Amino acid sequence: MKSYFTLALLFIGSVALGQNTEAGGAYSLDECIQFALENNKNIQNAQLGFEASRYKVGEILADGLPQINASADLGYNFKVPTSFIPAEFFGGEPGTFSPVQFSPAYNGTASLNLNQMIFDGSYFVGLKASRTYTELSRKEKIKSEIDVVADVSKAYYLALVNKDRLELIERNYARVDSLYRETQIMFENGFAEKIDVSRIKVQLNNLSVEKNNFQNTLELSYAILKFQMGMDVNEAISLKDRIEDVQFEALADDFGNDFNYDDRIEFSLLNTNLDLVKLDIKNTTVRYLPKLDLYGRLGASTGAGSYSDLMNFGDNWFGFGVVGLQLNVPVFDGMRKSKQIQQKRAQVDQIENSQDIMRKNIDLEIKTARVNLKKSVDNLIAQKENMELAEDVYKVTKIKYGEGIGSNLEVVEGDAAFKEAQTNYYNALYEALVAKIELEKAYGKLWNENNK
Repeated sequence: MKSYFTLALLFIGSVALGQNTEAGGAYSLDECIQFALENNKNIQNAQLGFEASRYKVGEILADGLPQINASADLGYNFKVPTSFIPAEFFGGEPGTFSPVQFSPAYNGTASLNLNQMIFDGSYFVGLKASRTYTELSRKEKIKSEIDVVADVSKAYYLALVNKDRLELIERNYARVDSLYRETQIMFENGFAEKIDVSRIKVQLNNLSVEKNNFQNTLELSYAILKFQMGMDVNEAISLKDRIEDVQFEALADDFGNDFNYDDRIEFSLLNTNLDLVKLDIKNTTVRYLPKLDLYGRLGASTGAGSYSDLMNFGDNWFGFGVVGLQLNVPVFDGMRKSKQIQQKRAQVDQIENSQDIMRKNIDLEIKTARVNLKKSVDNLIAQKENMELAEDVYKVTKIKYGEGIGSNLEVVEGDAAFKEAQTNYYNALYEALVAKIELEKAYGKLWNENNK
């Protein structure tokens, strides 16, 4: 697995932010996580989606409340329509028709309309589905939080490891610088050769470059952390936690006893999606049921030969009102709803298959995470022992060289082996920290709403 640590090494010397981040506010890992939960834009977008889903419930609920609207219609018949009636009504010849115009030049209507749903099966199912959709949005928000917590944790540990490593590089520089000065004095007094001084000077120059480059690496680590937190990358920050306080060994045994697949937010999301599809099937099924609505209308209308008479709101306007029930009974829709139900049942089968696949994936992730953590911790222990042994070897060769019974080359080689062991240790340390996060995530214990 390519770690943030490896990524940072690729950028050594390429980024220099030009400020001392250690001068800023100090944050623990929990404080960084809390800051991210409040400021990370991905979480803010997920929160907005959750709020929108709650408003959607209100929108569906409004469909079951009385629907009232007012309407007005004023019309001018610039060409009055002609009707034909039997001419014999007016004493004409039977079988003939006379043209007449009944409509006035102006007419108007104003009314207040009411519609109240009494029974609609799909409304109640839709209301329940909208609440389930809100639950889906809430879980998607939790998933965003889990992803951010994982990213912030990895970035925090990266910065913490790089901070410790920079301090170690600075101690290495001071150690080699002291050795260089001692060897220079020995050379001036005839107890060392020029080549001995040159070898150590090469090491000192390399350490100087490494120290400067790693300062940039640490700045990049802080920038990654601040980006994941949603903090301005130009803002100063420092870290409270210490690597020594992180526990590894007990993790694999702590999680396995009470694990439930629903602890994984991805599996819980699938369950909610399954509930939504089942509600969709129910919603389509209840559309076979009749719908009953109450309606009412109250208003007035008029007709006039002139516009002034139309606007005279007096005896020219005649009221009307109606109230009634409207029943709609579905009879035959060409098997449309039946085919829709069959489609949704196929979706149910797909989601249930996806659940089975996810269970197997989760089992594999847990097993992989447990193995990786154990392997990483074993490697960390071994690399720490190697670093301590390499330090002892270096100290012995330095003592022997100072007493004149060892060579300068042994000291240089011992120092190189010591620095390599240090690099291996810190790489193993970061890999163990990442493995710890992945195990917590695999068990669904990295983050949940109760952590707030």
